[in-house]
Order: sequence, then structure tokens, then C-alpha cells
Amino acid sequence: MNPRLSAATAAGASSDVAVEWDRGNDQWWDWYMSLADGPAPDGPLTDPAPHDPGPLPGDDALAAELAQPYPLTADQVAAYRAESFVKLPGVLSPGGLERLRIRLRAMLDAAVDPSVGFQSLEMMWLEDPLLRAAVLSPRIGGIAAGLLGVDGVRLYHDNALSKEPGAGRTPWHFDAHHFPLASADVLTAWIPLQPTPREMGPLAFARGADTWRLVADVEFDKHGTTYDRGVSEVFRARAVDVEDGPFAAGEMSFHSAHCFHTAGANRTTVPRMVLATTYFADGVRIVDAPTMVSGDWRKFVPGATPGAVVASPCNPLL
Repeated sequence: MNPRLSAATAAGASSDVAVEWDRGNDQWWDWYMSLADGPAPDGPLTDPAPHDPGPLPGDDALAAELAQPYPLTADQVAAYRAESFVKLPGVLSPGGLERLRIRLRAMLDAAVDPSVGFQSLEMMWLEDPLLRAAVLSPRIGGIAAGLLGVDGVRLYHDNALSKEPGAGRTPWHFDAHHFPLASADVLTAWIPLQPTPREMGPLAFARGADTWRLVADVEFDKHGTTYDRGVSEVFRARAVDVEDGPFAAGEMSFHSAHCFHTAGANRTTVPRMVLATTYFADGVRIVDAPTMVSGDWRKFVPGATPGAVVASPCNPLL
């Protein structure tokens, strides 16, 4: 039995996730990270290469940068639809990312237990004007709409993700298993707030829009690591190509809800900080039966009920 689960969520078979999550999102991440297969990382941590982000813009200058459209190309859209993800260069300036990193670090330090190896915080855009400019930006939201092929997108939630030095792997997963949204028109922008070498644990993607079908029969395990291990074994047996390269300063990725992804351990002395924002096409509904894998989903779509269209004030239309 997984000690991070309550009696209600631990009950039943290992694959039984039919009940809703009954704790907060910090506890959800603590549980989910425990499902990663493999030995705990060991050995000395390394210092990442020095990085000079250059001049840091003020809030107004960064908001203006975020308001500018990104020149998304037809090839990039085609790559996203074929591979289920795309990595885009130069979406934000290194200085702008450093400003966001400083702001998110302060918010995490004020709200999160410093001993936690994988720190997270959500719905920051409701509290902070700079985060609001980033999360609701025409630049990032416009990329999301362009990749999905829709006129506008709604926000599901924002998420600060800080994988602290020495923290381990994130298990293989796909977000359609997590988000209680009854549509494939959902994607997440993964915005590293520093250059992210392999040693820091960048996001890694299984290539192919239909790759998720290869592991559709792998049984989920809410108590242990057999699901993560099973997905890895199928991907190796089927020679699935995995993109696990580093992220340069200003580069970010967009992955669909059906894209299988993972992330390595952070073996550096610096936190791997990320702003992740999830968007969906207008008109999407809540699934009929959300599960514990959706975490505290009612926090992100307040007032919504199973089967209802998502259009709350916390899910603005970009």
C-alpha cells in the first residue's frame, strides 16, 4: 500500500482510481512522484554551466514582450500534430524568464515546505499581475490556439514546478489520464525558467501522435512503480523514439494531452524551475466521472460539474 494515499483512495485494486482525490495538490504530487520506477539517484550533484540572462526587464516591459505574437510556422504546427509535441526556440527572452523565475521562487518560498523535493504551486495568476501577464499572454496563448487550430483557448490552470537538487524522476504519464477534460484539444506549455541540460531533468517526450495507444493496456498502479516500468518496457520493445534533449534559454515545449512524457532526476545544485500552463479549446466539457488521478480539479474549474462545459471565471477565454 502506498502510504501517501488516504484510506479512501488506497481502497480497492491497484488500478482502481474511480474515487476522487481527497487531499491537496502538494500531496498529489508527493504521491505521483513516488510512482517513478528505478533506484533513487545517487552520487554528487554537479554545478550547471554559468548562465548570464542579460538585462532584466521590468514588469511593464515583460508584459509588452508577452503581448507580442510568436511567428508560428506551418512546419512547427505540422510537427506538433505528427509528434504530439513541439519545442519552439526563442519564445521568451532570457531576461524575461529570469524575471519570472525570481517571482516564482519568492512565491514558492512563501508557500511551500522547503524540505519537499518537488515543489508546486497553482493558480498564481489570480494573485500576481506578472504571472497573470504570462499565463494569459497573447504570445503563449496564441501559440496554443495555433497548434490546436482554434480561434481561442481557455486556461485550465497554471503550475509552478520546482524540481529541487537531488529530486528523482517524474514517471511516464499522459495528461489525458490526469485532466478531467473530455476532449483531445488540450495542451500544456512547459516553460523552463533557466537553460535546462539533461543533468537537470528536462521534459522528455515519446514521439508520435498515436504512441499512447501502444501502452493503452498497461494497467495503472496507484501503489507502486509497475505502471512506469511497464510503459518503459513497451517503449523499448517497440523502439519508440524519445526526445530527451536539453532546453536552451528561451526555448519551451508544447505537448498534447495524449503525449507520453517523463522527466529525469535533477542531478545539479540548482532547482529546475518551470512555469507550466495548460489550455483547452473553448466548449470542452468535464468528463462524466473524474478520478483521483485528476487531483484537486475542482480548484481549477470551480463550480463545474461532470458533463458541464468549462467556462468559469477561473478559465478565461484567451
